[in-house]
Amino acid sequence: MTTYQNTPYFSVIVPVYNRVDEIRDLLESLSLQICKNFEVIIVEDGSTVTCRDVASLYEGSMYLRYFYKENEGRSIARNYGMERAVGKYFVFFDSDCVIPEDYFKILGEKLQETRLDCFGGPDAAHDSFSDKQKAISYAMTSFLTTGGIRGGKVCLEKFTPRTFNMGFANKVYDKVGGFREMFSEDIDMSTRIREAGFKIGLIHDAQVYHKRRVDFAKFFRQVHVFGMSRITLKLLYPGSLKLVHTLPAIAVILGLLLVACAIFISPWFIAPIALYLIAIAVLATLSTKSLKIGLLSVPASIIQIVGYGSGFIRAYVSKIIMRRGRDINQEISMRKGK
Repeated sequence: MTTYQNTPYFSVIVPVYNRVDEIRDLLESLSLQICKNFEVIIVEDGSTVTCRDVASLYEGSMYLRYFYKENEGRSIARNYGMERAVGKYFVFFDSDCVIPEDYFKILGEKLQETRLDCFGGPDAAHDSFSDKQKAISYAMTSFLTTGGIRGGKVCLEKFTPRTFNMGFANKVYDKVGGFREMFSEDIDMSTRIREAGFKIGLIHDAQVYHKRRVDFAKFFRQVHVFGMSRITLKLLYPGSLKLVHTLPAIAVILGLLLVACAIFISPWFIAPIALYLIAIAVLATLSTKSLKIGLLSVPASIIQIVGYGSGFIRAYVSKIIMRRGRDINQEISMRKGK
């Protein structure tokens, strides 16, 4: 293992659960960083197929520590890593990320300029990703889908860092505590950080490559949960739900109405949907410089909106209208997050 005389400025914390191939790509990209003033803490969260051997291959090229613990969830794994971190800033990546070689150089320079307490950066698709992954990446970042909700160049709400590319000062952890084991735990954490009075900012140049899901079925399940978790966040923070968060659900309802009208009244009612999907295909093609990715971005965007919107509607009906389930604060307090 590489040792350092000085304390690392950054502590990179990555929870892992049965992602051997992904963690190999992540560690390879971290080993190529121009600025190496960081430690890497891998927390294996009860994996049945561990990445211990892969991690050991990179111990000579960076300050890396590997921990194995029983499976309790990614939030508990991140908290486990923070308890053992020594850096001034804690940085979080998902195991399916690839980090550009100048990431920590850019991050260090920007933090010297802005003095942020908490920060995040955008994500993009790497050239090596599959066409379907690139299409999903476009759907997740485009302003035509929910990119304006998630935060990007054009943002419809306050920027909220996400754990595929997020960090905060160790003093934030000392005051706010760790992640709670829940869906959208990064939004919850960012909200608590903001309410505690810390300064949060987006660092545009601190970009990561995010592989995301490799097939549309898994992608649908992921965004469906995202939509449901927005209602959980509303129950935790009553003022957090904004009109912009309801747009996917409104789009789903409006889309169903237009399809029904096209079937029973006139096929011209389908025109708005067709124009919207054509716009996605054209803009995605221009953005990615690939007709195939542009065409794949159409079903990816449909899944993105329908998955998120239907999840939002499902949770709204169940938890808000019908008041089913336990009290959300009681539910979260029973889990092991701080």
